[in-house]
Amino acid sequence: MELKKLTSILAALALAAGLTAALLSFTLDRSLHTRATLSQVFIFVALALFIALATLRGRARRAEPVGTARGAVGRNEAQRCTFSDVAANEQALESLRQLRDYLKDPGKYVRYGARMPRGVLLYGPPGTGKTLLARALAGEAGVPFFALSGSDFVEKFVGVGASRVRELFKKARKAGKCVIFIDEIDAMGKRRDDNSSDERDQTLNALLSEMSGFYTGDGVIVIAATNRIEMLDPALLRPGRFDRQIEVGLPEKRQRLSILKKHSENKPLDGDVDLEELAAQTVSFSGASLENLLNEAALAAAVRGTGSIGREDLRAAFYRTVAGVDRAITATARERRIIAVHEAGHALVSRLLAPENRLARVSILPAGHGAAGYNLCVPAERVMVEKRHLENQICVLLAGRAAEQLAFGDDALTAGASSDLARAAELATAMVTELGMDGEPAVSLKALGRGCGGVTGAAERCKALLGTQYEHVKALISTEADALKALADALMEAESLEGAAAEAILDAHLSNNRPKSA
Repeated sequence: MELKKLTSILAALALAAGLTAALLSFTLDRSLHTRATLSQVFIFVALALFIALATLRGRARRAEPVGTARGAVGRNEAQRCTFSDVAANEQALESLRQLRDYLKDPGKYVRYGARMPRGVLLYGPPGTGKTLLARALAGEAGVPFFALSGSDFVEKFVGVGASRVRELFKKARKAGKCVIFIDEIDAMGKRRDDNSSDERDQTLNALLSEMSGFYTGDGVIVIAATNRIEMLDPALLRPGRFDRQIEVGLPEKRQRLSILKKHSENKPLDGDVDLEELAAQTVSFSGASLENLLNEAALAAAVRGTGSIGREDLRAAFYRTVAGVDRAITATARERRIIAVHEAGHALVSRLLAPENRLARVSILPAGHGAAGYNLCVPAERVMVEKRHLENQICVLLAGRAAEQLAFGDDALTAGASSDLARAAELATAMVTELGMDGEPAVSLKALGRGCGGVTGAAERCKALLGTQYEHVKALISTEADALKALADALMEAESLEGAAAEAILDAHLSNNRPKSA
């Protein structure tokens, strides 16, 4: 800050010297020699001041602290966020409360011989609130908060990243007790191997040195966040560096409800809005996704100008968030029929094999991600996934192609099932090569292949698994051809059907011996 003030003063002096030289050369003396001498003197002074100004500005840029240059948050801004701003994530909050107490009253823990953890690693899917937790800790403890990204330390030139790491910790220790937050730490802390670069290794080594315990009792806590903990170097994860590793996962129904209540506090909701129902519908939504859903609903309500956010606004926002925006259909009548049969096949097999999953909507209108139509199905929340659940999921994915084949023949197959086939193949591959769900429960071919130079026959086994499920799906659809036709006809007429209406059509035309899912 002092360098900036000094450069401003020098800039003003240089301008004044130049103007004075021009003025005095014409007013003080009529002599040509005197005017020339004065002009040269003042021009020299102005030039010297300009050179000094340029030099100081260069030094100011080079000497700018890493934390400030990369957007460190000051004490006052950090205090605006507290634990009351965090909904859900109770386990992570409990661990961070201990750190807050340590920062506020370290003597309480020192009496028991406890030391403050050097670092806390928050890992989990994107959008689950890892950055918010770090900011809340600094705000609760009332300490400075330095927020950076792992990519801020990644540079082309060797030694630059390591220098920035050392400069950051130097600035943090000068501030006293504080919180350093490094987002996406995997950008600088990847596992070292033969392909590692000198610059990345030096940057990681600098971070390891700063966190290795050389500086004890300095009150600096490092919090890092990553979506890919498996990519981090083991040296980062050992005790004494990141002592605590806290998973920040996707919220379950009760936590989603608390997040929705938190983000709807400043939004005018209609009396018919049921946030508990919305929480049940938004399985696998992160906190950021829930906030975005409510924001989309608010935008839709503002366009309508009704003064409040209604149930229809939330429903439209849900469909927009999950499936994208419906576009006008441009397909021919035959193409529309193929799309209707395809989507009806998905809905039918899902109803037969996984009735616990809630069908939200079936549409033959093109939406986001290049889909010609879509089935919106809300899966049941589970802690464990069994083999039959994966097999049923494969069947549902293959149902669209099977319905097309049975209704129009082999020559009429389309490319619309390409993404379904790819996802089904991925599931089958995981079952065979990773999960040991193909007749050899104790064998993970993927792990075995890393140690034995590869395992042959995996592709054939995956193909056999997919073939078995495909034949099962065709048998189900053939048996329930009336239900398939009824739903396809309804889609041709309405283009989009809500889940309850689609399920009612299927149930009215299903045979009495329909399969049940446990």
